[in-house]
Amino acid sequence: MKLSVKDKFELWGESGPYSQVNLIWQDRVLDDSVSRTFVIVEVEINPFTFHLIKKNRDEFKSDVMINQLIDHAEYRGPKYGYVASAFEAWLNDESALGQAEIHRRYARETVIRMHKFVLEKLKE
Repeated sequence: MKLSVKDKFELWGESGPYSQVNLIWQDRVLDDSVSRTFVIVEVEINPFTFHLIKKNRDEFKSDVMINQLIDHAEYRGPKYGYVASAFEAWLNDESALGQAEIHRRYARETVIRMHKFVLEKLKE
């Protein structure tokens, strides 16, 4: 696959696709104190990968995780690409952090599957 200058820019990586899985601590401040703390798993998918996966969606019919990311991601501009929340929980006990870690791993594995597909297409 021959890439245009725009395609290369939208890949975010110099030699291939680059995306991010973020584990975020969010403090919610009410008046003059923290009312609650949340843990969030968020995925930032580079625009090139998002569009290529969406265009070839039939190849991912049985991949629930990829389909959920594509269905729920929202475009936030060239800097953040397509962003989807993979998990959010109030950090009121230890189990929330463990669940966040599980979802972070699922999200990371999903992005890796997407990137592998892109890398194969780039070889064509």
